[in-house]
Amino acid sequence: MEYIDYYKILGLDKTATSQEIKSAYRKLARKYHPDLNAGDKEAEKKFKEINEANEVLSNEENRRKYDKYGKDWKHAEEIERMRRQQGSRASSGNQGYGKGYEGFSGFSDSGFEDDDFSDFFHSMFGRTSGGRSRTSTRFKGQDYNAVLHLNLTDVYHSKQQVIEVNGKKLRMTIPAGVEDGQTIKIAGKGGPGANGGPDGDLYIRFEIHNDTDFRREGANLYNQVEIDLYTALLGGEVTVKTFNGQVKLKIAAEMQSGTKVRLKGKGFPVYKEKEKFGDLIITYLIKNPTNLSEQEKDLFRQLKKLRS
Repeated sequence: MEYIDYYKILGLDKTATSQEIKSAYRKLARKYHPDLNAGDKEAEKKFKEINEANEVLSNEENRRKYDKYGKDWKHAEEIERMRRQQGSRASSGNQGYGKGYEGFSGFSDSGFEDDDFSDFFHSMFGRTSGGRSRTSTRFKGQDYNAVLHLNLTDVYHSKQQVIEVNGKKLRMTIPAGVEDGQTIKIAGKGGPGANGGPDGDLYIRFEIHNDTDFRREGANLYNQVEIDLYTALLGGEVTVKTFNGQVKLKIAAEMQSGTKVRLKGKGFPVYKEKEKFGDLIITYLIKNPTNLSEQEKDLFRQLKKLRS
């Protein structure tokens, strides 16, 4: 397997913070997104590379494995297990065993005698009576990672969607309330296991793009509503947009700009809690009139005198 420098793909170095990785990914994903580069095969290839790099580096455990084992990071558990076996043998007297280990894909010559090399593989593989090796160790299949791009409006209700991973189509139900950056695991939908081992798992990370006027924090939604000066002073009613409709709210007289009102249950669905919703928090902002006539200005002057 050819080594792919995921840091280079995102334009980062190995000391990059998780926030820097997230920022670099989002910037590049917007630049090379297929919707903005229709028919551009190079942009499509670049977009896939960016997603692959982000899937590895944004996951702390995957990043640790990648930094340690490079192109063999997906086999980290097997490598570490083999090293433990090798260390156990060394403590039993085979002190030269395993010095030249370079990674799962191969070994250097230094430190390995022919017998050591043979013993090492025989510790992993059994032998037939004729001396030929046969595999005896079960290996879990490779885990797959995918990124699913959705709009906020797409995850207000649970919905079924067909996704394609490694050339295979998979129908899945996306639960309402899934959050930006959230990862879910679908067991057994990764690569096939070897020698009777279990199939790998599929990890899907969601990129939720907010295409609305609302700001989302967990299951709560936030928005601002402008109120004209006269309604703010004298009171009245105002129609407020919620995520799934409109409601009329009463405005108390002499309302101040910045006043907040909480609408219970008018927020976003709570992930995997049926019929449970967060709240919608509205902040009222007073919109002052403009282009006043001289008569209107005079009336305000009179009001100012009365107030003073």
